[in-house]
Amino acid sequence: MLDLTITRRSRRPLRILCLGAHCDDIDIGCGGTLLRLLGNGGGIEVRWVVFSASAERGRELRASAKRFLRRAIRSQVETHGFRDSYFPAQYLEIKEVFEAIRKGPDPDVIFTHHGADLHQDHRIISELTWTAFRRHLILEYEVPKYDGGLLPPNAYVRLDRSQVESKVRILMGCYRSQLAKPWFTEDTFRGLMRLRGIESASDGGWAEGFHARKMCVA
Repeated sequence: MLDLTITRRSRRPLRILCLGAHCDDIDIGCGGTLLRLLGNGGGIEVRWVVFSASAERGRELRASAKRFLRRAIRSQVETHGFRDSYFPAQYLEIKEVFEAIRKGPDPDVIFTHHGADLHQDHRIISELTWTAFRRHLILEYEVPKYDGGLLPPNAYVRLDRSQVESKVRILMGCYRSQLAKPWFTEDTFRGLMRLRGIESASDGGWAEGFHARKMCVA
């Protein structure tokens, strides 16, 4: 399998934009990938935006993001208070937030929800990502949940065991409010990364999967 590398387009730091509907979505969907990219060094800036966050969940998010992003040369974590599970009814207001994000520093790569996700909030964030950012590399991550709906990815980021364990440790340690959910377990997160590792023939045996609708190969 041919490996493609995310690199800077200029001497400035690589800019990553992460978008999530809920506080733990980014961590679950691309937390291992962030750990790998940041672990490679070279200077990376990360903007992390979440659209639904209560006071408690927001505190959990910031504690988690601090650990995921500790090697970033610059990071920005933003939360918004849109009502969970009602994103379709708040479409215009959420779109206005996207317009404000779009006017910020131009990202090199964007991580967002999969457009075919069965959760309505996730689909709205994915749709508006593509509306706001039409000429960017967008990688759509996956979030396991009760609704199911996971589809075979067409892009993978291989992980090593230490990155997997760091991701799981951060999730379980920071999101205490989610531990009562039957799917929010170490086995869930390790199991999905192990499956994607098999599919990608990862030497370490682990990976995160993404959906890439458009990619340009130089």
